[in-house]
Amino acid sequence: MAPKLDSVNLARARESRGRAREVWVRRAGLVVVAAIVVLALFNVFGQAPGEATASSPAATLTVLSPARVRGGLLFEARFTIVAHQELKQTALVLGRGWAEGMTINTLEPSPSQETSDNGRLSFQLGDIPAGKMFVFYMQFQVNPVTVGSRSQLAEVLDGPIRLVSLTRHMTVLP
Repeated sequence: MAPKLDSVNLARARESRGRAREVWVRRAGLVVVAAIVVLALFNVFGQAPGEATASSPAATLTVLSPARVRGGLLFEARFTIVAHQELKQTALVLGRGWAEGMTINTLEPSPSQETSDNGRLSFQLGDIPAGKMFVFYMQFQVNPVTVGSRSQLAEVLDGPIRLVSLTRHMTVLP
């Protein structure tokens, strides 16, 4: 039989006497971690997409994108334009809130022209016949140091004429 170690308190090590506070601290830590997981399951921290729609007699614009995101997150925004009349020179114009603190990974389908319109992103989409739908996808990644709330403007133009405008808000969590 091995000799008894002088430095080990058997009552404390084997029977947990005098360690009640340590046990409760560990249990409280476990509850905090479990609560974070449950809150994430209920989308408290963002990522699930939300839909916003604006309409006019000429066109309808629907944006499907998350309203809350976290730093480093990859996400997709879907812009659906339904033409109620023929649109000859369709452009999708996005405000600064779509690009600041974000990395734009890809655009599908590729617009015929991309330009800056007074600091806003402008994508030339071409002709959309009356009654037809055009779906434009953008993939983003949130820069890890970006935090805060921003306003995101999306407009559909036919040449210089604004047909429909939509403003939504996005919150970037740490």
